[in-house]
Amino acid sequence: MSTSIAHKTVIPTFLACALGIANVQAAEIKVGMSTALSGSAQALGQGMKRGIEAYFKQVNQSGINGNTLKLVALDDGYEPAKAAPNMRKLIDEEKVLAVLGNVGTPTAIVSVPIANEKKTLLFGAFTGAGVLRQTPPERYIINYRASYAEETATMIEGLLNSGIKPEEIAFFTQNDGYGDAGYNGAMKALKAKGVGNPEELAHGRYTRNTLNVEEALGTILDAEVEPKAVIMVGAYGPCAKFIKMAKEDLPDTRFLNVSFVGSTALAKALGNMGEGVIVTQVVPHFDAEHTTVKEYRKALKAYDPSVEPGFVSLEGFLVAKLFVEGLKHTGSSPNRESIIDALESLSSPDVDIGVKAGFSKTEHQASHKIWPTLLKQGKFVAFNWSEI
Repeated sequence: MSTSIAHKTVIPTFLACALGIANVQAAEIKVGMSTALSGSAQALGQGMKRGIEAYFKQVNQSGINGNTLKLVALDDGYEPAKAAPNMRKLIDEEKVLAVLGNVGTPTAIVSVPIANEKKTLLFGAFTGAGVLRQTPPERYIINYRASYAEETATMIEGLLNSGIKPEEIAFFTQNDGYGDAGYNGAMKALKAKGVGNPEELAHGRYTRNTLNVEEALGTILDAEVEPKAVIMVGAYGPCAKFIKMAKEDLPDTRFLNVSFVGSTALAKALGNMGEGVIVTQVVPHFDAEHTTVKEYRKALKAYDPSVEPGFVSLEGFLVAKLFVEGLKHTGSSPNRESIIDALESLSSPDVDIGVKAGFSKTEHQASHKIWPTLLKQGKFVAFNWSEI
């Protein structure tokens, strides 16, 4: 696609004359988002939207190459049946330059083919699923975050190094592509450690967008070896319910969640039952002193002083910042191809999160870093695996 995506709005003549300039045009670049603004994952969708909009608001104060940015966010409720038409509406009707920050694996499974079909960038989706991480990478799919496989592999490494035996590990996962992505990553990591038949470890599953976790809990409680750690790949609601129920029979067991669970929402749902719960993060702590994290806190406060900083909105902010770093290299009339070319040239973008983050034609994932956190007295804090 060679035509510009920017939507031009002519500045009123009287204002142009007052400024002493002629033929002045302000351009609005639309960016799309299909996400969970309602339903079981709404805290994640709202958090990503908040982070993206906070950065866009900051950018729009001075503009980007003479343009401003507008986020068009549609609610899919974390359901693929809604995500697919949302993607087509954003691309075909709203004429967005790219789609940013979509939430979820089941929704990504239907969104990725549409992005490829329509030759429109799907950038920074809030999912670590392999469907967005092909080798070689697909041109129209670019990610910020580490994969679920990397998160669960980090958990396996940490647990085994802390002295927990493979047979003392169990799994609780959502019964769909999201749960499969994390579970399969853990299986691969266990096999790489020489563990035979890890598929025989206790594995309870629940249905997406439900709180029906009782059967999954029963499966884990029936394990031949009582688990000392349960690796969880689910949403915050069912994960919180599972942990509360499981702690009655497994008071000394560790519960480990991947980043998608939504740390703030999980902590609130657990209340005083959350002490010691682990969540692996794909962003640094939102209280960190890295330049970009401090920029995030300032921008979030300017966007909405009532909103508390969190891991999810920080990820949305980073996704938006990386996207704009690419946009800086497209000139005043970006299109759906030039933004991808620009992002692929960002080997060292101006983003400080404590580790190198960037892209190339063969690297469509900005970061591979995992930050483990532990829920302590109601707040998530950084920790080392040796502590467990």
